[in-house]
Amino acid sequence: MSRLSSGLKSTREGHTSMLRLTKKADYGLMALKYLAEQTHAVRGPPTLAFSAKDIAEAYHIPPQLLAKILQTLAKAGLLVSHAGTNGGYALSRPATEITAFEVIRAIDGPLFITSCITIHGACDLAGHCTIKEPLRKVNDSIKDLLSGITIADLVEAPDPNHVETSPVGGGLVTIAV
Repeated sequence: MSRLSSGLKSTREGHTSMLRLTKKADYGLMALKYLAEQTHAVRGPPTLAFSAKDIAEAYHIPPQLLAKILQTLAKAGLLVSHAGTNGGYALSRPATEITAFEVIRAIDGPLFITSCITIHGACDLAGHCTIKEPLRKVNDSIKDLLSGITIADLVEAPDPNHVETSPVGGGLVTIAV
């Protein structure tokens, strides 16, 4: 089963199937997007740090879960953690240099759409399987797509006519299959 998804979801009525990000990866992307928007770090270095509580409140994410996700992202080098009364988290690089793939891989590990598409490539059906190569191409395409999306791409340009509302947690990336 995919580490990219919490499962391949299908419904009987509409036969809708999609590959989904885990909630943790989704929350991680949302947090980095928030930091990019708040610190205006889309092109330059981050200027402020924000607490896990700030981000959790903005997106209605469970604070303890988000704190663990942010720690994971800091360990992966995508965030910088600042201690102290004005401490918190900031992007380690400009948002234009951090990809969705990096965030997802840091949280969920390697992305494989099927168990036979692995680093080692070991499979019991190796001599008889006819789908490994096509699935590898799909896996590579997903990786390339996510590597081409930066945190800056997730940041929406401000609309001067838009009234600011609190963002609500939800999917940032859905890949239909």
